[in-house]
Formats: sequence, C-alpha cells, structure tokens
Amino acid sequence: MNFSFLTPVSDAVLAHNELIAQQALGKKIKIHSRQNGIPDLDDVQIAIIGVKENRNDVNYIGADVNFDSIRVTLYTLFPGNWHTTIADLGDIEPGETVEDTYYAIRTAITVLVEKNIIPIVLGGSQDLTYANYRAYDNILPMVNIVSVDTNFDLGDANLPIKNNSYVGKIIVEQPYNLFNYATIGYQTYFNSQEELDLIEKLYFEAHRLGEISGDINKVEPLMRDAHIVSVDLKSIRSAEVSENQKYSPNGFTGKEICAISRYAGISNKVSSFGIYEYLNSQKDNSTSMLISQMIWYFIEGVNCRVKDDDFTNENYYQKYNVLVEDDELIFYKSLKTGRWWIEIPFLPDVNNKLKKHTLLPCMHSDYVLATQGEIPERWYKAFRKNSF
Repeated sequence: MNFSFLTPVSDAVLAHNELIAQQALGKKIKIHSRQNGIPDLDDVQIAIIGVKENRNDVNYIGADVNFDSIRVTLYTLFPGNWHTTIADLGDIEPGETVEDTYYAIRTAITVLVEKNIIPIVLGGSQDLTYANYRAYDNILPMVNIVSVDTNFDLGDANLPIKNNSYVGKIIVEQPYNLFNYATIGYQTYFNSQEELDLIEKLYFEAHRLGEISGDINKVEPLMRDAHIVSVDLKSIRSAEVSENQKYSPNGFTGKEICAISRYAGISNKVSSFGIYEYLNSQKDNSTSMLISQMIWYFIEGVNCRVKDDDFTNENYYQKYNVLVEDDELIFYKSLKTGRWWIEIPFLPDVNNKLKKHTLLPCMHSDYVLATQGEIPERWYKAFRKNSF
C-alpha cells in the first residue's frame, strides 16, 4: 500500500529517542524515519498517525500543529506487560485543500482497519473525525461513534464543515452509516436547547460531565459498543493543561480522561481512537504528558481485551429474563468478565437497520432497575432507533 502522503517522524524526536532508556516505549516502537522509511506493518496491531490539519477550526488564524513534544514525551514512558506491536507512522501534512487531507486520512484509516490495525490519530481540529468516519464506508454497514466532548458539534449541516458542526455533516450526508452517536461529558451551558432536543429526537445518547464524573464506570458499556472514539481536548478542565490549551475550568481531570481512554482500549469493537484540538506551545509539558498518558492507557486497554461476547456456548454466560410491564427484557452476563448485555428484539415488519437480535452493552445496575420495574434508558433509545 502506498502511504506516500505520510511524512516521517522528525529528526529532532529521533535524536532525543537515542538518549532514552533501553526499556522505554520509544525503543520498542517501529518508527517511520527519513533513513528507514515506513516500517513493515505485518505484525503491527496499533499505529500512531499525526494529522497536522486545523484549517476547519472556527478559530483558525494560521497556527501550525506540531506533535513533536507529544512524541518526545510518549517515547520516554515505559510500556506495560504488553503483547502488541506498535508503529508510529509519522504525520499527514495539510493537503492543498482540507478535502485532500480528509482523503489521506480516509485512505490511511481504511487500510489500517482492514489490516486489523488500530489507528491512534493525533489531530488538529476535531472535524477530522468526519474523515475517520468516512473511512468505514466500505468496511461496516452501521457505525457507532463515541465523542468525549463539552459540545455536541451538530452545528448547521447546510454550511461548510467546521470543527463545531462535523456531527451534523455525519448525520445528513450519504451514505447514512451512523447508527449511534454518544457524547460523554457535555456541559449544558455550551449547548443550545435546540441541539439538546435534536439529540433527544434522534435517540442519540448524551451524558453530562457531572453524571460521568460521579460514576466513571458508566463509560464502559458506551465504549463497548463504539467503533470510533473521538476525544476533544477541550473536555479536560483547564487546570490540567498548559496555557494554550485552556478552555473551561470545568471538565474531566487527568485521572478521569485516562480512565476513559482505557475503557476505549478495552472495548473489543473500538477500531480507531482519536485525540483532537491539540494546540502546541513552547511551554507545553503538561498537555503533551497528559496526551501521552492517554495514549498509554488506551494501549494498556487494548492489551487487556477479552473476547467475552460469544453467546453461542451456554457455559460462558448466564441469561436472565425480566418482565417489565408488557416487555420481556433479556439480559446476558458473561461468566468470563462479569460484563452485562441486554437484547434488543428484531421487529420483522419494520425495515430496520440491524436485521437480527442485537445485544446492547449495559451495566449490572440496568438489570437491577429492570427487576424493579424500570426500563433502562439505553434499551429504550436503541429499541426506538431500531424501529425507524
């Protein structure tokens, strides 16, 4: 495959890499360098790609994006007891037009996902998620996206795409491949009531910052159902990041965003992970270190993946039937991991998108609520969406 649009990791980063400990991550990663070219991908499971594109940022004033400080920091971290091979494929430079950059991203991610390699995308503006999503057009019939963000980024889909309106484009543009979109950590005062109403109307999921901070475990079933995870760095509170990156005094702590990244990694479905809205500055140690740790936790999660959703063998799961009003809810619990699922029934007379019984990841607390006569909200939304 021709990856000619990828530029190698800079010589400055490679020079710094010569000085680090032999056991550090930088010594274990296959690196795209000017001397050696793009590494062989045959045994690679995870690939890091930087995308230096931010021209569709609504606040764009000509600033360049550079990921050197993230790489320097990431390479110095020590890997866990990992069995995955990691490659750093370098950067996609801004194309002649933003569409050219989108094309390069789409091409790279399509190739990697088809090879069962998980891309970790470091981005300028978050509208790059749109290109990431389009990479799945010929891979999956329906795609689930989880966005960790203060905003819904729906915007006006009739206007040119921007980093605050890319989700609107994903929803309205053909081919329609989006099945579910979930936002984690939104802050109400950054979103109009119209956007909230639209999210509700489309049966998408929205989880407020306070709800997730109160119980970070709620992220796990959302991630378990996601194919694409997109993290906006503006979702992190300003005390955790450097001067250039500050956005809101409220947001996720460093510990919370790393837990979220690990949940994304643990999910058997997540096949691309992006971190966006990075703004480099001269004094940027805290932001680059936090992003490096997010990447570390995501890779750690990937190394802890357990195949536990095979419900063909009765020795591997328990099944629970709960009657709530006129609905029979069927829950499954994996005996391997203790994780829970709930069945969404297939409606034969509806032209539905799934064409089969679908298992929706849920929590033990959803089962407990059902036994008390309450239908879980995730089940209701998925059922309604499935009935369109």
